[in-house]
Amino acid sequence: MTDAAYTPPKIWTWNKASGGRFANINRPIAGPTHEKELPVGRHPMQLYSLGTPNGVKVTVMLEELLALGHQGAEYDAWLIRIQEGQQFSSGFVAANPNSKIPALIDRSGPTPIRVFESGAILLHLAEKFDAFLPKGGAERAECLSWLFWQMGSAPYLGGGFGHFYAYAPLKIEYAIDRFAMEIKRQLDVLDRHLADHAYMAGDAYSIADIAIWPWYGALAKGLIYEAGEFLQVNEYKHVQRWTDAIATRPAVRRGRMVNRVTGDPASQLHERHEASDFDTNTQDKLKA
Repeated sequence: MTDAAYTPPKIWTWNKASGGRFANINRPIAGPTHEKELPVGRHPMQLYSLGTPNGVKVTVMLEELLALGHQGAEYDAWLIRIQEGQQFSSGFVAANPNSKIPALIDRSGPTPIRVFESGAILLHLAEKFDAFLPKGGAERAECLSWLFWQMGSAPYLGGGFGHFYAYAPLKIEYAIDRFAMEIKRQLDVLDRHLADHAYMAGDAYSIADIAIWPWYGALAKGLIYEAGEFLQVNEYKHVQRWTDAIATRPAVRRGRMVNRVTGDPASQLHERHEASDFDTNTQDKLKA
């Protein structure tokens, strides 16, 4: 072990930059840093987000609802560039006091409803449109259990493993080992479950899959943190099968494009509005 010893002070104070990729937006207080209202489009759902795994959950859900013919799921997707601190505007903080993407304003009724936290948004939409959520009994309990498993587990993947493996200014052996162990345990949890189930809640695709796939599907394909070889993700055969099956869904392919700002520009689609907004070239990209 080569990490330098650190003795915490009696009282922690914020007196220096933390370093790392997100140091410019990290701070120990909440609230807005500047005044700016959020834009509002013409559709029932107003989404303020970015194409991160948490953002992809919601765009996939909305695209899946549109694929089922739910016109009430038409949405405007407004890009929030978190590296530039846009999540700290007064308008965004009003939509989500935690200043994290995604945030949804449901304007389908007489009074707008704000919904924040990706799991809450998925549940809100599933109940509103009666889709991708079992109606009751053991199947509903299973679906919700896996949905909340994801919400509780992903911070270990993103804020824990991803931070120390990919973003921290120093490679700390203890921290990387601690979180790599937990992520491999989580992958094993998924792999054992998916050995006996087509999807997370059984035979039917649900919001549990929509929540888990953007994080763990991407991890299984080595697409986040460039950690596929390090974690030996190919060992998790059932996760791989499940990941591949979901990736073929047209709505998933569309949802992954919305508000994406990295990779091939042909794979990005900003300010997504409605199905008719896709031009012929975009439709061709989705078929590729």
